[in-house]
Amino acid sequence: MKDKNISVAVIRRLPKYHRYLKELLDNDVKRISSKELSKMIGFTASQIRQDLNNFGGFGQQGYGYNVEDLYMEIGKILGLTRPYNVVIVGAGNLGQALANYTSFDRLGFKLQAMFDVNPKMIGLKINSVNVIDMDQFETFVDENNVEIVYICTSREGAQDVADRIQKTKARAIWNFAPVDLKIKNDMIVENIHLIDNLLTVSYFLKSRME
Repeated sequence: MKDKNISVAVIRRLPKYHRYLKELLDNDVKRISSKELSKMIGFTASQIRQDLNNFGGFGQQGYGYNVEDLYMEIGKILGLTRPYNVVIVGAGNLGQALANYTSFDRLGFKLQAMFDVNPKMIGLKINSVNVIDMDQFETFVDENNVEIVYICTSREGAQDVADRIQKTKARAIWNFAPVDLKIKNDMIVENIHLIDNLLTVSYFLKSRME
């Protein structure tokens, strides 16, 4: 797989394929054509074939795709063949919601701890996960082979957290704070701007009402 030549747009469509294929598996569907998959997902059949051909194709003419095989192959492409140790910084409402979302664990993202600076939160357990003082953050991350850090802090505190993460052995940040982080090294960063998404919804609502 020559993934360096694959567009980010294709990569961002893979999780959707993975999710729909899981639903098909749960419904005991054995095989599916690109046309049938197109009706489910909303991408054209041609787009689906082009996307999958980037990684080898996996389909057979006249047969379509073996659902289980394709699900497993996309899982491999997405790196789901092993678990990842993760921590959450910020034990407020959003951090707690992420900690309680069981699908992360099912996919192999293993929450090891949560961190906060609020004395009222430190020492609590959220979904059986300890909330630890931020003073212990760097030591914990390095000693527990944490690879991904979820940032669920305020806008004002997020960059400081990112700076501290860059001094550890962690390799990726999933950022929910409403700010674009400044990263100096080659750390992977995915920014989730909830307000941006909501404003997009607002735009489409306005357009339909005009």
